[in-house]
Amino acid sequence: MVRLAGYAAGLLLALALGAGSALWLSGWLPMGSPVVAAGGISVNGWVTHRAIGSEAANPWLRAYVARRGLLALNRSEAIYYTRYDDSDGAPLNAACAYVVEGQPPEGGWWSLTLYAADDYLAVNGDNAHSVNADGVSAGNDGQWRATVQAEPPGDGSAWISSRNAGRYSLTFRVYQPSPALQDDPSRLAPPRVIRLGCREGDA
Repeated sequence: MVRLAGYAAGLLLALALGAGSALWLSGWLPMGSPVVAAGGISVNGWVTHRAIGSEAANPWLRAYVARRGLLALNRSEAIYYTRYDDSDGAPLNAACAYVVEGQPPEGGWWSLTLYAADDYLAVNGDNAHSVNADGVSAGNDGQWRATVQAEPPGDGSAWISSRNAGRYSLTFRVYQPSPALQDDPSRLAPPRVIRLGCREGDA
């Protein structure tokens, strides 16, 4: 009887660990980065994985990609970098305003897209879910910049709306990446996500 109880406890523990790891590594549990845990790379807070969009992706990475609806291309066509916090490590929040700035990456084209807490585009009717290389010009310092906040910045600058997004994420896509970036995604000069301020009591 004792041995049977031990087997039952072991089976329940294995089921719990298996289910928990599957939920976490597919992105359902908010405990760290499942991409990094699945063998991915962190580039100053932006996470990616060499196997996204390839047959080499393990089951957990495939589940993560499927859940987030990335429709991932092979890394010879696109590399995906995602982050959930600002450059100070605080979670991205629709109650706050940010400036994202960076250098044009080593590739043919790029885009930056906001995904709401449910991993879908924010439902707000603003038609301002992303910015890209065609709509954002680099300044005199060689940096491109975009404002991410709930309301238009009012100065005509590039804007991504975070209205109704809750705790959200940003995905930076580099299309037709250079061979060097394909070989080593950590070569990316990662965009900075600078928090400008938050509504009092909502951050």
